[in-house]
Amino acid sequence: MLTVAGLQKAFGARLLFDDVSLTLQAGERIGLVGPNGAGKSTLLKIILGCEPPDAGEVTFIRGTRLGYLPQESEPGGDETVLDLAAPSEPDHAPDGQTLARAKQILARLGFRQTDFTRPARELSGGWVMRARLARLLVEQPDALMLDEPTNHLDLETLLWVQDYLRAYRGGLLLISHDREFLNQLCTHIVELRQGRLLRYTGNYDAYLEQRTATEQTLQATHRAQLREIERLQNFVDRFRAKNTKATQAQSKLKQIERLRAELIEAPAGPEATVGFTFPQPVRSGQRVLTLTNVGFAYGGTPVYNGLDFTIERGQRVVLVGPNGAGKSTLLKLLAGVLTPQTGQRQLGYHVHLGYYAQHRVTLFDAGHSVLEEAMDTPRQVGEQFVRTVLGSFLFRGDDVFKPVRVLSGGEKSRLALVKLLLNPPNLLLMDEPTTHLDLASVDALIEALTPYTGTLVFISHDVHFIRAMADHVVRIEAGRPQHFPGGYEYYLHKTALSARDGLTRGGAVSPAGEVDAAIPLKRSDSTVRADRRTQRRHEAEARQARSRQRRAVQQRVHQLEQEIADLEARERTLVAALELPETYATPGRAVEINEALRDLHARLPAATAEWEAVATELAELDAGTE
Repeated sequence: MLTVAGLQKAFGARLLFDDVSLTLQAGERIGLVGPNGAGKSTLLKIILGCEPPDAGEVTFIRGTRLGYLPQESEPGGDETVLDLAAPSEPDHAPDGQTLARAKQILARLGFRQTDFTRPARELSGGWVMRARLARLLVEQPDALMLDEPTNHLDLETLLWVQDYLRAYRGGLLLISHDREFLNQLCTHIVELRQGRLLRYTGNYDAYLEQRTATEQTLQATHRAQLREIERLQNFVDRFRAKNTKATQAQSKLKQIERLRAELIEAPAGPEATVGFTFPQPVRSGQRVLTLTNVGFAYGGTPVYNGLDFTIERGQRVVLVGPNGAGKSTLLKLLAGVLTPQTGQRQLGYHVHLGYYAQHRVTLFDAGHSVLEEAMDTPRQVGEQFVRTVLGSFLFRGDDVFKPVRVLSGGEKSRLALVKLLLNPPNLLLMDEPTTHLDLASVDALIEALTPYTGTLVFISHDVHFIRAMADHVVRIEAGRPQHFPGGYEYYLHKTALSARDGLTRGGAVSPAGEVDAAIPLKRSDSTVRADRRTQRRHEAEARQARSRQRRAVQQRVHQLEQEIADLEARERTLVAALELPETYATPGRAVEINEALRDLHARLPAATAEWEAVATELAELDAGTE
């Protein structure tokens, strides 16, 4: 479907990448990852023909239909939302089936029916992006290129898009800073780092494991090669002047030259984590914030009526729910950005509140540099400490000297986040804090907030962040909060049970999702006895089928366990061989061993992933027989 060969791109003296190659087949879902500024978006633009490469070529199979969603798009014009979402030919309006599909997808992306006829110019950039995404999903091209498609989605919309793309049969190449999204979707990860493109099989977690194993192997090989070069050089230095050893010394010099030609470059290693402790806030009272009988409406549209909501000290609450349910409104009511129209908002004893939102940043001093603004906090913090924190949130090198007045909206949001962490309140309210962060910075934020001793309430569409941070989930729907006193997995478990109970209690489910009451039927005794015999026979057949299935699954588990054990043993043998000096006495032997290791590192994650899936299936079968 797509072949990229030998691409090179530089901006001035800065080389983004050199001699990179890539293939994309139908059904493959590739996540393109790498540090911020590595050139991922540029590579995508070159593939799409929006930007020329300095060298190399991009080839598509003839007739391949492409769809592209950029990270930022042009603002909408006079066309309606439905016009944006429903593809049409010149001078031909879209047919009824296309319009129906476009309306259905727009609804799943959070648009109301009344939005369909609105001019696109009235929409924010995020909603224009949703409409353009809807168009791609309606068109169903052969290949999709998506640059940060989750940035403007709420959690429930993101999960729907994720499920939709999982069923998509075309080729998918996407850039995303959402770890869970990559985990759920990707069949391969391609990493752009230090100008090179490296391909890994599996999702993002599998990529991390493979990269770590590969780097450990390369480090071991690099050290062994250096030791062997040093040993040979010592021999040469010691015996080069002796006539009896001169020939051997010359031979050793040739070995040294060959080894240096084969010397493996030491990997850069994983990106540095935060590695320091943020200051902690003073302790608040037990009851941090209370809303009592609160009512709030926008114009004539009520959002909350009679709302009671309490936050206790130390809670880490995530607000979830469908788009438009009132999550951001609730967060603003808690923050005091919005005032209740009825009822009361009461802040607890000794509570200091901080509010972080993408589109509401602190009033910075426009004359300050980024570094000066970050250091302008009530707490005294050292410059090196502040620069390290800024670096964790994408302000690196000379970026810290940029004037605040020239910062983009995303940069201002990140700077506001840094200032909050450097002088944290004991009640922290956050609306989508991960949106403008790369994967490493999301991990840095998690590392910074993990030891946080205050109270946290947040909204996020990043499932990895939610899993790491939340110990209490509140679902908002139709103006009512439903509390789940546990983490995200607990919430998923309880909502899944609730959905299952809704299906089994009272009978069938109508297409509208309404449960129809079961109607008992009066039957004869002979019919009942016959039904019981049939039921017992079916149950026996089902038990036998489960038993056969369990034996087959158990056998596969054992096979995979043996296969993984063999692969791991082979890996240990190969790594040990790389540590032996005699390995390098045979030309090409080290290269041969490394090729075998690369093959192993491709096979091990796939075998492990299959074992996990089959072992889970076996556990579920065993649970079903209890």
